[in-house]
Amino acid sequence: MKKLYLFIIALTMSATCFAARTPVDSLKQTRSSFNEDRIAVLKTQVDSTRNDSVKAILFNEIATEYLKYNDATGKKEKLKYQNEVLDYSYKALHLFSRYDDTVGQRNSFDNLATVYHSKKVYPQAKWFILQSNSLSRALNDIPNVMKSLIKLAAIKMDIKDYSLAMRDLNEALKLSVDNHDPQTESEVQLNYALLYNQMKNPKKGKLALDRHNFIDDSLHKAELALAAKYAAADSAAIKKKASVKVAGKAYRTTSSKKIASL
Repeated sequence: MKKLYLFIIALTMSATCFAARTPVDSLKQTRSSFNEDRIAVLKTQVDSTRNDSVKAILFNEIATEYLKYNDATGKKEKLKYQNEVLDYSYKALHLFSRYDDTVGQRNSFDNLATVYHSKKVYPQAKWFILQSNSLSRALNDIPNVMKSLIKLAAIKMDIKDYSLAMRDLNEALKLSVDNHDPQTESEVQLNYALLYNQMKNPKKGKLALDRHNFIDDSLHKAELALAAKYAAADSAAIKKKASVKVAGKAYRTTSSKKIASL
């Protein structure tokens, strides 16, 4: 833990230096614009509490909200929002570490890795995602182990460490299959396609992309079938309710006629 604090302090001091000279985000990630009103409310809540564990959660929420900056955002604004993510993630991580909140620490590691990867600051991106991976393994949190492996592979692809990227994807694929997680398996296959194309092996890249599309198509068909099943069940329930209502009305009408004839 002492080493972690020292590393965090060093990175915090260097964050400002990176801010002045980091390139534009080259990762075309799909993000919606963040909610400025939501951020203002969260900051007000931070100012109104003295509970550090609550502050840690609020800092993490603020960082996560800033991370929703839109790809269309200008260079200067994007840099500003990225630095806000770094600032609040470090604040959250400091408090989460104090209280040994491993889930909170992992979330902060993920946010920091995402921003540093986006900035192409690969040593920091790699270090933080490795910390996230280690904590996820310790918690036996398989979904986040797979998520961190995919992120780690993406970072290694960017630094052309293809053999190690392949190793991470292989492990993520095995975990997704063993845990019957087709959505993650599909994501792994898409990353295989990217990796093979970078390795100048378009044939294998196409096979991986075809597998990705096949899994996605199967999931889509399963969703449509389930929706149709629920729709049919709802329709049958409505018809049954209507028939019961009609039958009840008919019974009341018949009963009133009998009373009138007595």
